[in-house]
Amino acid sequence: MAADIASQGTSSRTVSRRPANRLRRARFAHLVLGLLLICVSVISLTVGATDITLTDALGKIMRGEPLSRMERVVLLDIRLPRLAMGLCVGAALAVSGAVMQGLFRNPLADPGLVGVGAGAGLGAIGAIVLGSFLPVAFIDTFGNQLIPIAAFFGGWITTLLLYRVSTRNGRTSVATMLLAGIALAALAGALSGILVYMADDRQLRDLTFWGLGSLAGASWAKVTAAAPIILLSILAASFLGRGLNGLALGEATAAHIGHSVQRLKNGSILLVAAATGAAVAVSGGIGFIGIVVPHLLRLATGPDHRTLLINAALLGATLLVAADMIARVIIAPAELPIGIITAVLGAPVFLWILLRRRDLVDM
Repeated sequence: MAADIASQGTSSRTVSRRPANRLRRARFAHLVLGLLLICVSVISLTVGATDITLTDALGKIMRGEPLSRMERVVLLDIRLPRLAMGLCVGAALAVSGAVMQGLFRNPLADPGLVGVGAGAGLGAIGAIVLGSFLPVAFIDTFGNQLIPIAAFFGGWITTLLLYRVSTRNGRTSVATMLLAGIALAALAGALSGILVYMADDRQLRDLTFWGLGSLAGASWAKVTAAAPIILLSILAASFLGRGLNGLALGEATAAHIGHSVQRLKNGSILLVAAATGAAVAVSGGIGFIGIVVPHLLRLATGPDHRTLLINAALLGATLLVAADMIARVIIAPAELPIGIITAVLGAPVFLWILLRRRDLVDM
C-alpha cells in the first residue's frame, strides 16, 4: 500500500511538472522567435535586386558619411516600409488563425472560413473594376488608398452580415457562423467572378497580381493605414488567451469557470475581421500562414493560448518576411507574388496536418 501511495505521489508530481515545462518551453520560444525575427528582418533590409546593403549604409553612418540618394530611396522608401508591412501582415494572419482555431476548437480552422478574406477581396476587386466610375474628386482624394479602403470595408461588411446571421437572442452559434461564413464566401466569390468578367485587360492583370498576394506595393502610407488596426487587434487578442483556454473545455465548462462565452465569441470574430481585413487590404490574398503557424506552435510549445498568440505573431511575421525575401530574389530582378511562395511551402505542411488529424474531418 505504501508503494501505491508513493507511486501516486510520483505520478501527480509528473503531471504537475508538465504545464510548468510547457510554460518554460513557450517562454523560451518567445526569445528564440524574437531573435529569429530580428535576424530575418536585418537580412530582408540587405537582400534585393540592387547591391545596396544595410551593412554598407550603417558603415557610412558610423563614419559620418552621408547616404546617397539611391541608398536612401532603396532602404528608407522601398525596403523598410516593405519590411514593416510584412511584419504586420504576417503577424495579423497568424494571430487570426490562432484565434479562429481556438474559437472553433479545430486546428484546421482558418480566417478564410468566416468569409472575411473573400469579402475583402470583393471590395478590392470592386475598387479595381468599378473605380473608374467614381467621381474624379473622390479618386483624387483617396488615390492609391482606394483599393485598401475598399478591401477593409468589404471584410467588415462581411463580418457584420455573418454576425447578424449567426446570432439569435443574444447568443452566437459557432456552427451557424461556420456555415454562414462558407455561404458568404461563396457569394463573395460569385460576385467577384461577375466583376472579373466585366474587367478589361489592364484590370485583369491587376486583379491577377492582387489575388496572388504581394508586398511590392508597400509604402509608408499603406503601413500607417493598416499597422494601427493590426497592432491594436493583436494587442487585444493577447487578452483572449485565458478565455480561449477555457473554451477548449467546451462552452458550458468555460461559462462555469467564469468566462463570458458570448463576449469571447464577439471579441474573437471582430478582432479576426479587423486584423485579417486590414492585412488583405494592403497585401492581397496570402494563404496558409493563418492555418500552418498556430498548429506548428501547438506541436512545439503546447496549446496554451496565453503564450501561443504571442509566438504566433512572432513566427507569422518571420515566415512572411522570409517568404517575401524568397519572392524577391528567386527570379531577380523580377519577383514572384508572395502568395505563390506561401502556397508552395504551406500546402505540404497543411496536407501533413490533415493526415495527422484526419479524425477531425472524417464524417
